[in-house]
Amino acid sequence: MRIELPNPHINQKKILECDRRFIVVMCGRRFGKSELSQILSISEAIKGGQVAYITPTYKLAKAFFERLTAAIPFKNNISNLKIYCPNNGSIEFYTGERLDNLRGRKFNLVIIDEAAFIPDLESGWQNSIRPTLTDYEGKAVFLSTPRGKNFFYSMFMKQGENDWQSFKFSTYDNPYINTREIDEARLQLPEVVFEQEYLANPSENSANPFGNAYIKNCIRPVSSQQIVSYGIDLAKSVDFTVIIGLDNGGNVAYFDRFQMDWHNTKETIRRLPVAPILADSTGVGDPILEDLKREGINIEGLKFTSQSKQQLMEGLAQAIQQGKIGYPEGVIVDELDIFEYQFTANGVRYSAPSGFHDDCVMALALAWQNHNIKRGSGRYAFA
Repeated sequence: MRIELPNPHINQKKILECDRRFIVVMCGRRFGKSELSQILSISEAIKGGQVAYITPTYKLAKAFFERLTAAIPFKNNISNLKIYCPNNGSIEFYTGERLDNLRGRKFNLVIIDEAAFIPDLESGWQNSIRPTLTDYEGKAVFLSTPRGKNFFYSMFMKQGENDWQSFKFSTYDNPYINTREIDEARLQLPEVVFEQEYLANPSENSANPFGNAYIKNCIRPVSSQQIVSYGIDLAKSVDFTVIIGLDNGGNVAYFDRFQMDWHNTKETIRRLPVAPILADSTGVGDPILEDLKREGINIEGLKFTSQSKQQLMEGLAQAIQQGKIGYPEGVIVDELDIFEYQFTANGVRYSAPSGFHDDCVMALALAWQNHNIKRGSGRYAFA
C-alpha cells in the first residue's frame, strides 16, 4: 500500500532531518505545523511505532484525527480518536485538558501541537508526558506559535542542552505562502500581535494586543483642554457605563465610570460639555441613543460585532503604539494591561479575561475612532 505524505518545504525538512530526542519548534501561523505533524506521526506509526498526538482542546484533536483518517486508509476508532496502522503501530489523540489520561501509557513519539496553549504545560510534561517516553526512549516534538514567555518558551530556550534542539521560523519562512498576504497582515494587525503570531517573537505579556511598554508610554495627566470627541460604552448586566472625552491632541480630558439606571445614565449624557459622541448601540443601547437623538444630542451609535470590535481595537492599538493618545494612571491602564486577543476562524477576537471588565478599553477605542472621524481621518464609516 502506497501512502502519499505532504511534500515538505525546505524549512520543514530541517526539522524532519533533526536527530535530537526533544525538538521544540516555535513558528508563526501558517508555517506548516499541521503538515509537519502529519509527516512525523504517520512516518513513525507505519513503522510500528506508538504515537501520541496532544492538542490543547478536544476540538483540535478531533479535527486533526479527521484530517489524518482522510489521508491514510487504516482502521480507526472515532470514539477513542485512535488510528491503527500496519505493524501494530498506532496514533492516539489526547487533549491537554486531561493529560492524566496518559498515565500508564508508553510511546515512541509524542507530538505536542500548539504547546504554548496547553494548560499547565510544565506539570503536564513532567508528570504525564515525559514518563510515557521512558520505556522506548521515545522522542517528543513541541510545536507552537508563542504565547508570551511561558513554559513553552522555557523549553525553547533549552537549545544546546543534551538531546534538545530548537527551531524558530516565521510565516515568511513558508515558501508556499505569498509574502504579499503576510505584508497585508502586518499593515492590518497591531504590531505586537503581528510580531508574535507571524514573526514568532514572544511578547512580554502573552496575549496583550497593545504592548505593556507602549501602554505605559501613553500615561498622561487628565487634560484641561476642550473636549472634541466622546466615546461611551453603555453598561450591560454587572458592567459599568464609561464615558471618555478626548481633546484635540488625543488626550483624555473627561472620564466618568459609574453604575446607574437608564434614566440617570441619559441625564448624565445630556449634561456633558458639547462634542460629538460615538456610543455602543448594541442591545439596550439602541433605544437610549434614539431617545437622546430625538432631544438633539449629537450622538451616533456603533453596534459591536466581531468585525467592528476588531477594527476598533486595531485602531486603538495603533494609536497607543504610535503615542498618539494619552490617558491617566488608574482603571483605564489596568484594563488595557489585562486586555487580550485570540485568533479565531473568523479573525481576531478582543476581550477582557473572564471575570474582568473592558468597559474603559471600549470607551477609549470609541473615543479615538470618533476623534479620527472628526479630524477626517477615520478608517471606517459607521451607519
